[in-house]
Amino acid sequence: MIPTFNLREQMSVPILSAAAPMREQRMALACLVLGGIAIGASPIFVRLSEVGPVATGFWRLALALIPLSLWSGIARNHDEAAPAGLRDYVLLILPGLALAIDLVAWHLSLHMTSVANATLLANLAPVFVTLIGWLVFRTAVSRIFLLGLALAIAGVVTLKGGPAALGDGELLGDAIATFAAVFYACYILAIGRLRSRFGTNRIMIWSSASAALAILPFALYFEGNILPHSLYGWGIVAGLAFISHAGGQVAITYALAYLPAAFSSLTLLLQPVVAAILAWWILAEAVNPLQALGGAVVLAGILVARRG
Repeated sequence: MIPTFNLREQMSVPILSAAAPMREQRMALACLVLGGIAIGASPIFVRLSEVGPVATGFWRLALALIPLSLWSGIARNHDEAAPAGLRDYVLLILPGLALAIDLVAWHLSLHMTSVANATLLANLAPVFVTLIGWLVFRTAVSRIFLLGLALAIAGVVTLKGGPAALGDGELLGDAIATFAAVFYACYILAIGRLRSRFGTNRIMIWSSASAALAILPFALYFEGNILPHSLYGWGIVAGLAFISHAGGQVAITYALAYLPAAFSSLTLLLQPVVAAILAWWILAEAVNPLQALGGAVVLAGILVARRG
C-alpha cells in the first residue's frame, strides 16, 4: 500500500503515485541511497578533524556554500518559482535552524553520554518523522511500512551493541541525543514540504547558510579556536563539506521531491552501517558478527518498508 495524503497536502506535497514517473522515482531512490552513504562518511571526517566537533559542523556548512553557489550560477532554473515574500524566506531558513539545533545537540551529546548511545538515539529520527507526519500532516502509514521501520530500528540497536549498550550513558546526554533526533526529523519534513515549490539548490543554499550562522556562536563559545592549523585539517573539513553535505544533503533534498519523507528518513538509517564499514576500513575499528547482523537487519527493514 502506498502512503496517501489528504487533499490539503496534495496542494503542496509531491505524491508518490502515477503523478511522478517511475523513472524519476527510481532516480530519486538512487540519490537517496547515495546521499545516505555520503552522510554516513561524516563521522569519519569529524573524528579526523583538527578542530572541535561544533567547529567542524560549522565548516561543514560554510564550506559547502562554495560548490552550492558555483552550481547555482551554472545551472540556473528559470522555471523555478522565486521566493514571493517574507514568509517564503522564513520557510527557507527554518530547515537550516532545525539542522543547526540537531548538529549542536548531537555534538554536545557525544561529550555527555557514550558514543554508542548518542549515535543510536540520534538515529531515531525516522520514528519522529513518521509520528510528526501522521500527527501534523495526517500522512497515512501502512502496517508493512511500520514493520520495516521496526526492523530497521532493531538493526541499528543491534549494530550499536544491543540494548545493553544503553546502560553506559548519562541520562541528560541521552535526552539531548533524542532531542537532536527530533530536530533532524523536523529538518527532513521541512525540506520535503519546500521541495514542492523550490529547487534543490535554492533550498540547500538557504538552509546551509542559516545553519552555519546559527552554529558559529556555539563554536566560538564552546571551542574558541575554530581554524584548522594545517592543510590536512582544511582538507578534512572540505571533504566533509563537499562530500557529506554538498553531495549527500543535495542528493537527499532532490529525492524528497519524489519520495515520502517517512520512507526517505528510514533509508537514511544506512548511515550507521556505512559509518561502521568506513571505521573498519579507515580507522581499523573491528566489526564483530553482531554488528554485521545489525547491518543486515537494517537493510532488510528498508527493503520491507519500501514494499509498504
